[in-house]
Amino acid sequence: MPLLTKAAADPAAPLTKTGPDGPPGEGRRPRRPLGRHNLYGWLFSTPFLVLFAVFMAFPIVATLLMSFTDFGARHVTRPVEAQFVGLENYTKLFEDDRFLKALFNTAYFVVVGVPLTILLGLLVAILLNNGIDRARTFFRVGFYAPVVTAIVAVAVVWRFVLDPSDGLIAGLAAELGLTAPDFLGSETWAMPSLIAMAVWRNLGTVMVLFIAGLQAIPADVREAARLDGAGAWQEMRRITVPLLRPTMLYATVITSIGYLNVFEEPFVMTQGGPSDATLTVSLDMYREGFNFFHMGYASAMAYVLFVVIMGITVLQLRLLKDNTR
Repeated sequence: MPLLTKAAADPAAPLTKTGPDGPPGEGRRPRRPLGRHNLYGWLFSTPFLVLFAVFMAFPIVATLLMSFTDFGARHVTRPVEAQFVGLENYTKLFEDDRFLKALFNTAYFVVVGVPLTILLGLLVAILLNNGIDRARTFFRVGFYAPVVTAIVAVAVVWRFVLDPSDGLIAGLAAELGLTAPDFLGSETWAMPSLIAMAVWRNLGTVMVLFIAGLQAIPADVREAARLDGAGAWQEMRRITVPLLRPTMLYATVITSIGYLNVFEEPFVMTQGGPSDATLTVSLDMYREGFNFFHMGYASAMAYVLFVVIMGITVLQLRLLKDNTR
């Protein structure tokens, strides 16, 4: 009968180390030095780090420095000649009626657009997850199609829908004996029209997030609620919404960030008009930087917008964080 090793004979016996502190062939395998693994990791990360430094880190730092100078078109070839002006660009912003108007329009866009997008996205996700059995994939693709559609194509569709003379809504209103308003040419209707377009365009992203969240809710939890006599509304309020809070937090944060940076809709559809009724901070920043070449002033706008986005994001995380645990 072969002799048993010490480890086999006594499983509780500690294993000895290999190397100079113990006899070879026993105990754990020697660890490889971490330096080589770290070197390999840095080598594989180098392409990303170079691209990040050139196209992200350097522009961010350069923009921050530019926001404290009078950098303009004449300084593009001679940036060292730009004059340091301190906080002058930032103080000018809050004395600039156009910027304050753009800030108000952006806030209006976010306050109205984000809740609409979240609520409609949740409603559509519930219908596609539970209420619609046939052609479910077709409807999902249909709702998500605007997300991946170019803004130019979206603008063509919405211009046709909102055209006051030959548009779809104007034609339906004429059939009813009514007159459709000039949606994009009216100070009253221009911003609500862009909000409707943005909600339609971004609904698919929120829908996909909520469908994933709904499918992650355990089926036995719903069944237990139904056995206890919970109706559809009670199940929604007591089961679905609380368990969807992490998804709702994520959807709200990314939608708010996107709407605070809104640029494409007013740029393509209204160019900020009429009378700056649809001018947003991003569009105003683009004009100052690339139309008027006030690069330092535009950089200050960018960092004010960045601070606003950070503040709203932190506020949302703190308000919803305790409910996601």
